[in-house]
Amino acid sequence: MAVFKSFRAYRPAQRNQSLIPALPYDVMSSEEAREMVKGNSLSFLHVDRAEIDFPVGADKYSREIYEKAKENLLALENTGAMIQDEAPCFYIYRQIMNGRAQVGLVGCASIDDYMNNIIKKHEKTLAKKEKDRINHVNITDANTGPIFLTYRKNTAINMTVSLWMNEKEPVYNFEADDVLQTVWVVDDTEIINRLSSLFKDIEYLYIADGHHRCASAVKVGQMRREENPNYTGNEEFNYFLAVAFPDNELEIMDYNRVVKDLNGMSSDEFLSRVFENFEIKKENESYHPTERHTFGMYLDKEWYSLKAKKSVINENDPVARLDVSILQESLLEPILGIQDPKNDSRIDFVGGIRGLGELERRAKTDMRLAFSMYPTTTDDLIAIADAGKIMPPKSTWFEPKLLSGLFIHHLS
Repeated sequence: MAVFKSFRAYRPAQRNQSLIPALPYDVMSSEEAREMVKGNSLSFLHVDRAEIDFPVGADKYSREIYEKAKENLLALENTGAMIQDEAPCFYIYRQIMNGRAQVGLVGCASIDDYMNNIIKKHEKTLAKKEKDRINHVNITDANTGPIFLTYRKNTAINMTVSLWMNEKEPVYNFEADDVLQTVWVVDDTEIINRLSSLFKDIEYLYIADGHHRCASAVKVGQMRREENPNYTGNEEFNYFLAVAFPDNELEIMDYNRVVKDLNGMSSDEFLSRVFENFEIKKENESYHPTERHTFGMYLDKEWYSLKAKKSVINENDPVARLDVSILQESLLEPILGIQDPKNDSRIDFVGGIRGLGELERRAKTDMRLAFSMYPTTTDDLIAIADAGKIMPPKSTWFEPKLLSGLFIHHLS
């Protein structure tokens, strides 16, 4: 039984709907963030990447950076650039990209559900990345970026959300980074109670994206509980900001690989080794896989299609049967010597949004060869989380990204 509750969001005043929201803090460098905010003092990157308000080279993990983030957030709220709803609400968040829509419900999930595995995970987190967001959440006293959750579709929730969208006018409707962003405020007490009740029928929520932000928000909630031993469980620090999408709304894009060298082999030697585990066919044009267990490979300005042989496929294990696992275990590690893809400088990862042309460019410049992948599916993600297992690094790439600064949840 999942807890998903309404809250009093701080959100942009309507006149600022396209000025404040920004892409998530972790999809850009500090240098890129500095460029993105030029001419826009209201950009939420001044909160999520507050180091951009300091000289280049400033320690982005210093206390003064987080204090600046808090200052910038309070300035948005206190000057009226952002407003707060008078009563707790849900929010419907629709994104349309390349003609495809995904519609999620914005609310607050429970840190207890995270700790009790009602909210399931599929990724390990790094202590350094957690510490950064713990400091950010704790010092700003806010969840500034929503956690991307999914759940098995529920007809009653879908109907309730769709009916509200059809009958009510949105409060925001703007385009950002070629994505149409539309938001409705659900402020009817009866509908709010109905949605909260319907979520109690949802057995599990699954983190699609944002494991580090989620773990950090939970740890801040635990810290606040230690500081307030008489807490009731109703305080806002017991919850964190999230957008919950039904699983049939999501699309996971391919997360492709580029590799710096052939591990000392010639091209012919390499292809001979690859043939041990894969059927190989030369293609006349760029190749993107259209089915599971197939791969594209770009080497020496030529595209090949690879099909995994049955001997290297284990359909009984939800992790082993992933294409990213098959490529790692049957090619990248045994042939190219890449044992730890998360930390090996010889491999890099390219989100499918960049296209096959980016793979060709990288293979012609700073890398030697590239692999195009068939995307991991939402069913894969759920199966792995249900099994209590961990996905390999860089298995999923979600588009479109959820904007930060559309909804702020304060912990006190």
